[in-house]
This record gives sequence, C-alpha cells and structure tokens, in this order.
Amino acid sequence: MTFGESISICFTKYADFTGRASRSEFWWWTLFVILASIATGLISDMVSAIFSLATLLPGLAVGARRLHDTDRSGWLQLLWFIPVIGWIILIVWLVQEGKEPNRFG
Repeated sequence: MTFGESISICFTKYADFTGRASRSEFWWWTLFVILASIATGLISDMVSAIFSLATLLPGLAVGARRLHDTDRSGWLQLLWFIPVIGWIILIVWLVQEGKEPNRFG
C-alpha cells in the first residue's frame, strides 16, 4: 500500500472500527498525521488543534483495525494511557505481522 492509498482508505473508513488494517496502512497514516501536525503547527495553533480533532477518530479506527489484524481487541488502545510500559507493548503489537486466520476476518 502506498502513502496516498493509506490516507485515502483511512479517510474513507473515517469511523469504521471493523475489519483489519495492514501494517503499511497504519504506519503510512501515522507518518501523515505526524508530518501534517508539524506543518499545521507552524501555521497556527488553532489550525493544528482543528487538524488533530479531525484526525482523532480515523486514527483510533485505523489503530483498532491494526490490532484486529494481530488478533487483538481494539480496546487495547487504552494501553496508551499507561506511560512507557503501555506504549512499548502497543508499539510491539502494532509492528507485528497480521495473523491468519483470526476472529476479525
């Protein structure tokens, strides 16, 4: 999956928490959000805040679909609230290959 395809899919599936997302889809989306956040932050704090709010839901959705690809529940994203240990666990899970077959399709 390319950078553009990933962004397009994530905006198309804006609030779709079902199904699965490939590693490339998730990581290209993450790169897009980081770069766009930096760019909008240089323009204005208000523009940056609006962009962050606009990409929050699709970011959560692609994160849930990525965890589904590794046969885990999307609710495990709540581990982001546990400093350091939760972050490490989630990053390890997000870089793993998808599991076939799994309960999420």
